[in-house]
Amino acid sequence: MQRHFLNINDIDLAEFASLCSQSVNAKDYPFSSNVQQKVVIYEGDYFRSLIGSKQAQDLKTELHHCLKDGPGVLVIRKAFPDFHVIDRATEVFKEIITDEKNITESRGDHFAKPGENERIWNALQKFCERDTDAFVAYYKNPVLRFVSEAWLGPFFQVTSQVNIIKPGGQAQQPHRDFHLGFQDDSLVAEFPIATQIFSQLLTLQGAVAHTDMNTSSGPTLLLPFSQQYPLGYMAWRNSEFIDYFQHNAVQLPLNKGDAVFFSPALFHAGGNNTESSDRIANLLQISSAFGKAMESVDRTKMTKLIYPVLLAGKQSKLLSQDEMKTVATVVVEGYPFPTNLDSDSPLAGSAPETVQALMELALSEEWTADRFCDCLNEATKRKLA
Repeated sequence: MQRHFLNINDIDLAEFASLCSQSVNAKDYPFSSNVQQKVVIYEGDYFRSLIGSKQAQDLKTELHHCLKDGPGVLVIRKAFPDFHVIDRATEVFKEIITDEKNITESRGDHFAKPGENERIWNALQKFCERDTDAFVAYYKNPVLRFVSEAWLGPFFQVTSQVNIIKPGGQAQQPHRDFHLGFQDDSLVAEFPIATQIFSQLLTLQGAVAHTDMNTSSGPTLLLPFSQQYPLGYMAWRNSEFIDYFQHNAVQLPLNKGDAVFFSPALFHAGGNNTESSDRIANLLQISSAFGKAMESVDRTKMTKLIYPVLLAGKQSKLLSQDEMKTVATVVVEGYPFPTNLDSDSPLAGSAPETVQALMELALSEEWTADRFCDCLNEATKRKLA
């Protein structure tokens, strides 16, 4: 019988390297202009001319193939042809960063040291609230919707985080992204391989260049075809895989207004910025509509109701650890997202603490119900603040 649950000992660098050594056949991408370093390149003006045409569905098929079965990454040159729109958005982002510097508490980051560079969490909403006209001018771009539909179909949702790598900023560690890219190896191994594979189909990663990005300014390092490795979510922290990435990743210069899109399972990392100016990108995370439950449930209220019952059951030895955990998985929020990453930053890893982890701590230390509810209220407030 085929094994559906694997662990860190099953990763195989030779298999990974074999996948990453594939070449790109430009004939598979007739709508593209060329292929550079295994990255498929599209020209924005021609791309826009195909949207709404009889060839639109064929283009979507081509894009999906590129992201799933091809190199996993594509670039659209001049995806944003109007630099006024880009520059206006950049000014708004800088205003937000200036305002947020008044916040003194430490704030976390993904795959980099907190505070090393500049990041705006939930830039989408902040941009919309600060300058709605500029927001509409920016996000009315049909290229964004078209590529998103090619990967996810309709009903997707967009979030964004602005990332600025300052002069002297160091490269990120190579990684995969949301969802499982933010979880520890031991937790990833609890998901069957089929789930690890299909999870990458639920998100599209994108980045819009707000400055020209020579390779010396730190554009994203990419490892084409690495998204095809089934065990990649358990492999990216492994030193041998990191070394392979560092020797084989490609780095494509981008111009202001270019956009890169890639599978979240593609091994990638922001590069070193050795220039004298900031490298600014708007990072887009586009999520499938299917990552949602059918009904709205007040889990905070339910969690407060079950805690004293679980605590009493533990103290009287009428409930085992497994039984308490089973109840918790039905009721309690066991996943850290979505959250407000300004107030609920991932300070001790790639993801904030979950409510399930909070409850497990409370039960292990036998907190009173009042103490637990106070801490739960604070945790809920951080997510919604």
